[in-house]
Amino acid sequence: MGLTLGMTRTVIPALAESEFGVARDAFGLLAAFLVAFGVVKGAMNFVAGRLSERIGRRRVLLLGWWIALPIPLLVWYAPGWNWIVAAMLLLGINQGLTWSMTQTAALDLTRADERGLTVGLNELAGYLGVALAGLATAYLAELAPVRETLLGFGLAVIALALLLGHRVTETLPWAHGAAGPAGPVPGTREIFLKVSWRDRRLAALSQAGLVEKFVDALVWACLPALLFQRGLPLRQIGWIVGTYGVVWGCAQIFTGKLSDRIGRQPPNVWGMWICAGGVALMALAHGLAAWTIAAAVTGAGMALLYPNLSAAVADLAAPAWRGSAIGIYRFWRDLGYAIGGVALGLVTHLGGGLEAAFWFVAIAMAGSGALLWRFGEESHPRLAPRLRTAQPPA
Repeated sequence: MGLTLGMTRTVIPALAESEFGVARDAFGLLAAFLVAFGVVKGAMNFVAGRLSERIGRRRVLLLGWWIALPIPLLVWYAPGWNWIVAAMLLLGINQGLTWSMTQTAALDLTRADERGLTVGLNELAGYLGVALAGLATAYLAELAPVRETLLGFGLAVIALALLLGHRVTETLPWAHGAAGPAGPVPGTREIFLKVSWRDRRLAALSQAGLVEKFVDALVWACLPALLFQRGLPLRQIGWIVGTYGVVWGCAQIFTGKLSDRIGRQPPNVWGMWICAGGVALMALAHGLAAWTIAAAVTGAGMALLYPNLSAAVADLAAPAWRGSAIGIYRFWRDLGYAIGGVALGLVTHLGGGLEAAFWFVAIAMAGSGALLWRFGEESHPRLAPRLRTAQPPA
């Protein structure tokens, strides 16, 4: 999953003008592929969660990989930016179905006091793949034509994923076993309202997930374009963007385990605030070393919050509807790509340049972290033994 997502992260935004005909100042067009990706991925997270409780995790996972097959072909043949947007629509479907299922299946099998580590391992694998693919395609694009590079790399990765997907074991029976005979699945409307609004703990987590995607949207769409404008070659851009992804990915094995020891709330809140500081450093940085340090700080903040927001949702949801709750949280979280993409386009246009987008995201992250600190609460079963799972109304 990470390799498939990562192949779009460095080369496509940096070469949007020269390879795909996007005008230098057309920030709205540059953000359009993020909006398409975010809307579709968010919706598919929601669909995947509900669908997996009816047909199983494995079938949804495989469906996501079959849908991914045309993506490299669309990028290879694209006569204009609208084809890239279409490829991002399919990528959003793929990521919504596949990533939701790998995480939900892993949580089906794990103990309550190890959810942070489990999600951390899942996100480690995914975002390490994002970073490695971004770096690999940046180097390959300097040795071979860009489109042929993305075509070959993408087809190889998707074929491997399909091969591995057929070896996955169905985990839905484990979730049903944890729910017990008295664990019915409530209606979609009830769960959606509970996660989105009625339970303030889940709502605080959902808004934090939505806003933190502004950071990833910024690094995906704006950072490569800004660095390319500043004269950095693709391989250096790949290292800076890759540093963000590697720190984010690799640190999650430690930050997920950390939340199993000290709780979910402190890493989540501090992660939001550290991210805000890292993005502000990006706006102030000059030179390869400074941008790399800023990317590492931002990645560290993402590592603190990313697995532990999901783990907190899993803590609060009953096993019978945990897949749906995670899907709804991920719906709001990945909708942040779309909302962030629109906001970044407006801010860069009104602010007169890409730098304004970095300050906007830094302020948004700081404010969202404050809301999570105010309305969230500790959810770890051992540290909050009297905590009850959020039960939707009958």
